[in-house]
Amino acid sequence: MLNTKERRKLRVRNSIKNNNKNSRHRIVVNRSNKNIYAQIIDFAGKSIITESSVKFDQKISGIEKAKLVGKNLAKKCQEQKVSLVVFDKGPYIYNGRVKALAEACRENGLQF
Repeated sequence: MLNTKERRKLRVRNSIKNNNKNSRHRIVVNRSNKNIYAQIIDFAGKSIITESSVKFDQKISGIEKAKLVGKNLAKKCQEQKVSLVVFDKGPYIYNGRVKALAEACRENGLQF
């Protein structure tokens, strides 16, 4: 049996895969209590670009870490010439750190 978090993750991911007619890359977000991780996955399922807040040594809040991760991820995407993506929030509610990461990506040039 799957718990509600796993079911929600599968539901979100499957709807993204089914509705992704243009074969855009996905931004997949994972978070822990201390850090946030984001990666760009192509339509074949391979991870292209990764970014995380593990390398930040500063004492900053979680939302500020998420903004920095989003900004760095968008810069790496521009270097790889990836601009159109789909945001896969997984089992997380679009709120707080997840929302901050998404908005930082949008502000720095990614379109989703």
